[in-house]
This record gives sequence, structure tokens and C-alpha cells, in this order.
Amino acid sequence: MSRRSTSPRIGVLALQGDVREHLAALAGAGATPVAVRRRAELEEVDGLIIPGGESTTMSRLLGVFDLYEPLRARLAEGMPAYGSCAGMIMLASEILDTRPDARHLDALDITVRRNAFGRQVESFETDVEIEGITGGHPMRAVFIRAPWVEGAGDGVQVLARVPEGPAEGRIIAVRQGDVLATSFHPEVTGDRRVHEYFVDMVAAKIE
Repeated sequence: MSRRSTSPRIGVLALQGDVREHLAALAGAGATPVAVRRRAELEEVDGLIIPGGESTTMSRLLGVFDLYEPLRARLAEGMPAYGSCAGMIMLASEILDTRPDARHLDALDITVRRNAFGRQVESFETDVEIEGITGGHPMRAVFIRAPWVEGAGDGVQVLARVPEGPAEGRIIAVRQGDVLATSFHPEVTGDRRVHEYFVDMVAAKIE
């Protein structure tokens, strides 16, 4: 992890999903973690993680908690964000195989396919290289009812693809400006490199 002059205050959207795991990973990566359930909490963070979970449920709860429009506004203003699995779906500009009433945040110029790898019983793990993050030392990636990226705009940097198997070559990690997303769940493995990378992104934004 790089040296930082500040400890950024990073929120985890705490409506549903792997909230506790992301909060712990952020603390281990040198950030000040905050659970975000209210608009006032969202306004106080330097960056936000949207965790894995169930994207259509998360979409509905954003409306219930009156967070959908405030979150879209903060993203449009340039707040750094990271989405894992369902978080990637929420940040996308287009979602395939979702409910017609599901809403998304349009923070990444990508098309994602929800549950692309199959049902929960078809969850799997594999080692992946992530550009700018793993540096030749692969990371164990856990895929649980995960999406993949079917298309990415010109401004999107592809950071990782599935290395082998039936889904070989599918895009599973992207970055566009200050927005990062992965199909997999780094918060469940104990490997903090993705979180450290995101904390550095946020720190660079506020310094």
C-alpha cells in the first residue's frame, strides 16, 4: 500500500449485501470506513463502495431510503466509487437480463449481463491478473452469481478478463475515471489489493 497524507473517509452502501466485509477491508487498507444508509452520511464521504448482493433489491431500496437521486448526483459530480458484483451492475449504463423496473446509476459506460456465469450453485473461483493492481501476482477471484461486461465504451479501461474456461476472455474488471468495478468479490478473500487501489484512488482525488 502506498503512503498517504490523508485517511480518506469511504462509505459502503449499507442497504443490502456484503457490507461488513467491505468495511473491514477498507479499515485494513488504511481508510476510515462508514456505513451509508442516509443522505447525510452519503454527503460526508469522499468515496463509496457499492457491495455485492442482489441488484434489483438494491435498486428498490435506494428508492425506499431516498438515496437514488442523491447518489446519482454525487457520482455525476465526480465522487469516486467502486462496485463489486451487484455494485458493478448498479454502476452500469445498461443491464441485460434484469427486471424492467430496475434502476441503475449510469456511472460507467458499460453493458453488463446480470447473473452471466449462472446460478449460485455455479459459483466458482479462479486466479486473475488485474492491470495496475496485481503486478504479476494473481489474485484469487470469487464469482457468486456474477455479471460480466458485454460491452465497454471508448473511455473505459479494461483491467481484467476471465483467463480460461467457458467464459475465457469475458471482461470482469473495469475503470472509467474515478469509478472502478469488478464482477468478483475481493472483500471475501482477505486479499486487500483491490481495496488498497480504490483507497489510493480516493486519496488522490481529495489531496
